[in-house]
Amino acid sequence: MTSAHDMGGRPSEEPIDQSTHEWADWEHLTNALIGALRNHDLMNVDELRRGIESMAPDEYKESTYYERWSASLETLLVEKGILTTGEIDSRVEQVDERWE
Repeated sequence: MTSAHDMGGRPSEEPIDQSTHEWADWEHLTNALIGALRNHDLMNVDELRRGIESMAPDEYKESTYYERWSASLETLLVEKGILTTGEIDSRVEQVDERWE
């Protein structure tokens, strides 16, 4: 049984979006956080990929590239006991309030 992320070789009528975009601030932060965690041996690329591939199929399909990284990052931080979901949610609320 294949997962939502396992798209290789499947036929598709949909065009491939090869456009690029300017990174949003949160995408830069996500990239920086993952780099920092990797530099401190708190996660590796295999764990990041596992976190992405364990996303619910609908969540995976609706998410952008960095939304998947962000979801995996949260999963790994909670699994490793570095942060709780409540701590992450609280911090996200604080950041959201600053940017509004």
